[in-house]
Amino acid sequence: MKRILTIVALVVVVGLVAFRLINNKEKIDANNQVTEEQTKVAVNVAPVVNRLSEKNLKLVGTVTANQVIDIKSEVQGKITSLNVELGDYVKRGQVIARIDNRLQELSLDNAEQKLADAKQNLQRYKNLYEGGAATKAQLDQNQLAYDNAENQLAQARKQLSNAVVTAPISGYITQKPVEAGAFANLGTSLATIVDVSKLKVQLNVAERDVYALNEGDSVRISTTVYPGVTFHGTITFISPRGDEAHNYPVEISLQNQDKNPLKAGTYVDVAFNRQSQVPSLQIPRDALVGSIKDAQVYVVNNNVVTLKDITVGTDNGNYLEVLSGLQQGEQVVTTGQINLTDSAQVEVINQGAVTSAE
Repeated sequence: MKRILTIVALVVVVGLVAFRLINNKEKIDANNQVTEEQTKVAVNVAPVVNRLSEKNLKLVGTVTANQVIDIKSEVQGKITSLNVELGDYVKRGQVIARIDNRLQELSLDNAEQKLADAKQNLQRYKNLYEGGAATKAQLDQNQLAYDNAENQLAQARKQLSNAVVTAPISGYITQKPVEAGAFANLGTSLATIVDVSKLKVQLNVAERDVYALNEGDSVRISTTVYPGVTFHGTITFISPRGDEAHNYPVEISLQNQDKNPLKAGTYVDVAFNRQSQVPSLQIPRDALVGSIKDAQVYVVNNNVVTLKDITVGTDNGNYLEVLSGLQQGEQVVTTGQINLTDSAQVEVINQGAVTSAE
């Protein structure tokens, strides 16, 4: 009897222990379930859409002068006068320098005398030829001597005129490497003139954008030098050949302003007015994780996020063009990314939408 009571007591104890263990397991499972629900990250999402918007293109270019001419000496001699200083404005045809022309004057006198002699000889042989006292070869020889004398005289006159150096264009003197009294050889640089009445902006445009541009298109130009001031230019050249990086040189011309004059070498921002509208997959800029170069986004599917690499195209302000990595209709996280990791569970609080036009 005593043994039976002991066995019953053991059964009761085992039953109580089992009951306690089952009860504790249920509590632990319930606590785990509550903890799991509490770890879900609240996020906002927006769909990837094929959005129709005007593609804006803004690039940085460098202003260059319309013309830059380095004036060089075309004769040898001492510079007797140099009539300009750095920063002076000169007009086309204005005398800039004079070079000692005594040798050129002597050459001119000698050429004039040779021409007079050649003319006299030619006339004499013409008379002799007509009278039968000279041959046709003799007449031709004297005619050739006369023609050469004329050419030498023209050259002498040109050399004499080159001793007076004039400005070939209107503009500002930006370099003056010599002074009066120095000796000038052929090709010696006397001064540099820069014409900034008209300007050019030179820049490179990527292959994916250059095909949307045309010569004659108008552009807007701005610079931090003149905040709020807009210059208007026209595309005058688009290179038919790109470089190894598939960039194409483009040149824009613009009229300089008297009130807000630009200088050659200034950096400017160029906004291209591309009127064509191109549909493309786009996402809100807020969805971007990382930089444009190494772009990533979190995509939500059944309340679980996946971190995806994407390739970003054109920047359309609040939206980014997606070239690869996403499909239309996928939901991307726009807020809460800082608390996310790949495969994390989320709770969608708000689902936004990207409009079809900006």
